[in-house]
Amino acid sequence: MAPAGRQPLLERLALHRPELRAWALYDWANSALITTVITAVWPIYFTEVVGADLDDAAFRHSLATTIALTLVAAMAPILGAVADYRAVKKRFLGLFAGVGISATACMFLVERGDWMLGMLLFILANLGAAGSFVFYDSLLPHVAREGEMDRVSTAGYAMGYMGGGLLLLLNLTWIENPEWFGMPEGTFPTRLAFVSVALWWALFSIPLFLRVPEPPRTLESDESVGLNPLRVAVSRLRETFRELRGYRQAFLLLLAFLVYNDGITTIYRMATTIGVEKEFRKDIMIGAIIAVQFVGIPFAFGFGALAGRFGTKRMILLGIAAYAGITILGYRMDTENEFIALAVLVGMVQGGCQALSRSLFASMIPKHKSGELFALFAVGEKFAGIFGPLLFAASIWVTGSTQTAILSILVFFAVGGFLLSRVDVQSGQRTAREIDERIAAGQST
Repeated sequence: MAPAGRQPLLERLALHRPELRAWALYDWANSALITTVITAVWPIYFTEVVGADLDDAAFRHSLATTIALTLVAAMAPILGAVADYRAVKKRFLGLFAGVGISATACMFLVERGDWMLGMLLFILANLGAAGSFVFYDSLLPHVAREGEMDRVSTAGYAMGYMGGGLLLLLNLTWIENPEWFGMPEGTFPTRLAFVSVALWWALFSIPLFLRVPEPPRTLESDESVGLNPLRVAVSRLRETFRELRGYRQAFLLLLAFLVYNDGITTIYRMATTIGVEKEFRKDIMIGAIIAVQFVGIPFAFGFGALAGRFGTKRMILLGIAAYAGITILGYRMDTENEFIALAVLVGMVQGGCQALSRSLFASMIPKHKSGELFALFAVGEKFAGIFGPLLFAASIWVTGSTQTAILSILVFFAVGGFLLSRVDVQSGQRTAREIDERIAAGQST
């Protein structure tokens, strides 16, 4: 193999095989929903247009988000285990993506006063996106070869930043300047943005279904073909919870991720709250969201490359330390320029931290249980955003200051970093390999 510096660019970026590019493109496809619908355009449209006649539009929007994440948390573990047993990860990914794409396209129909329809479609769009990502993530340990996991995972995040950022930029351009595109003024440009997300999501999902193979079915010693898949799923989940001691390092990593990712999520969400409190201009805050997308592209790739040199755990710990610094700078933030600078800093570390957490977890779990275990990963990830905002709200109640309360988030980075430092990566990876080898030996006899 050629030295790293002489490798072709696509190989250094872990995009050198068709299945790798196809896998990463799904992040490009799905991230359009995250940027345009979930983060930037829909919340404003729902509050200012759809729910303009309501006194609690923001609360109802938050309620819809909570319902969607709860549904994913309830369904994911069972469906993940079924996907492992029946070898239908791609089929479930397609099912959830289809629900999300259809719901997003139908958002075009939502106008002023249609808040019930809007909430229902937003719930379905969130459900489709979050559910599809469970099975997308579970394909990672199958599509990446030995030594590629970190770079493949970060490539997915980088592609997500690029795809989501490009479509958001286009959407905001025609929303703010509809005459440039021959569009009427009013709600039409915003509603058309939702259709564009659905088309983008659908179009760039196609390569995954064409190029990424379905991982083969792997049965455990007490299983056989033709059993009731739901019964097998329940049995597998029970076994997994009984075997937690055997997956000790993987679950310690999962616990650490839940803690520090709670801090990451809270920083991202509460920064906008502080910006609103300080009366920063809306275009400045939306510009900051776009900045995070494009700054994140090279730094996500960079984290993947450096993980191979310095170690995945060390790079995650570096990202956590950077977030602690960002938290302190957030406490001192006072101007719009400082807000933009903080957004750039977040973009530098967010994708790398989360992508390497995903790849490290993937390297420490048995491949034949990737659907089930990434479902548990997803459940924890969705609910990780609960405790940070709660602590943030409690701190505001005690201190009376939103900006002072942001310092409370430091506890998540301190505790999460400590837990991560206790993870024995080599032991966890060795355990996962031994389980896979034992299962494979049982299948071949």
